[in-house]
Amino acid sequence: MKKTILALLAVGTMVACKKNETTTANGSADSTAMSAPADSGMAMSGSDSASTMNQNNAAASTTLNDQDKKFADAAAKGGMMEVMMGELAKTNAQNAAVKSLGAMMVTDHGKANEELKSWASMAKYTLPTSLDADQQKKYDDLKMKKGAEFDRAYTDLMVSDHKMDIAEFKKEASGGMESSLKSFASKTLPTLEHHLMESEKAKSAVK
Repeated sequence: MKKTILALLAVGTMVACKKNETTTANGSADSTAMSAPADSGMAMSGSDSASTMNQNNAAASTTLNDQDKKFADAAAKGGMMEVMMGELAKTNAQNAAVKSLGAMMVTDHGKANEELKSWASMAKYTLPTSLDADQQKKYDDLKMKKGAEFDRAYTDLMVSDHKMDIAEFKKEASGGMESSLKSFASKTLPTLEHHLMESEKAKSAVK
């Protein structure tokens, strides 16, 4: 009788041990199966995203040559300066022709600046957002002038600056690589030539 009871206890213990082993093994396998795909999927997604961004940036840079980049930077800074100085002319000028010239610069260059920003957004190109040191000095000096003194200084600047602008825009129209930027330069040239003519008229009026 004692032998029979011992035998039954031994069999029960063996069954319990095997059940625990099976449960532990299954739990471990399930955990591994759940975690592996999630980790590998996340890693692949991040890699693909970085690769796509690099490809886009590379594609954008290859469409612009040095002439395009130099022109875009100069046009952005020059356009900003024309608008800022035009705003000064509307308030600091004495002669009506100079005030009118300033208002025209604000309107026309403001519009051109927006067109250039739109191009830059499509081309994924970052334009300058401030004047360079020389332009800032010109603006600061002009800001200190009033009346007739302002009129003479402003019209002198508008004549000299627009002569340079016209040369730069002609160079881009003929020597640039990016078609949309070349088109912008060609389309803006008549406006700049008109500005030069009006600036020369205003300069003569305030001598």
